[in-house]
Amino acid sequence: MDLQNLAYALTQVAHNFGAVAVVAVPLFVRWPLRMQEPARRTLAWLVLAGWVVQGMSGAGFGAISFAYYGAFPDIHGIAVAALLLKMACAASGVVLAAVMLRWGARWSDEAHRCAWGGLLLLGVAALTAAAFLRWFS
Repeated sequence: MDLQNLAYALTQVAHNFGAVAVVAVPLFVRWPLRMQEPARRTLAWLVLAGWVVQGMSGAGFGAISFAYYGAFPDIHGIAVAALLLKMACAASGVVLAAVMLRWGARWSDEAHRCAWGGLLLLGVAALTAAAFLRWFS
């Protein structure tokens, strides 16, 4: 068995599930449902976990390359911009989800809609950047 490919594949599985969480959960929460605070809080934890998984698995791809080749992947131009965008989205998603968990109980429904919309936008931007990173690297 090729351990390098296994490591990449398992990291990709984690990355994919993180991607589902950071897009599907905010999309679901923004659906026109009345959601009570305990449910929003649980879903905010899920999104926070999704963003953490995205960041850690993304770093994992670089770590695997470094472990097997002694260098990080050689990317240029659009791929670098896409990677930086993905990193910024992950960091922003973690911060926004953490802020929601800390202070969201006091927010209005409109403030929640805006925050969840922001999380959805970050998720969509990260997934879009992932396509450019994949095909321009």
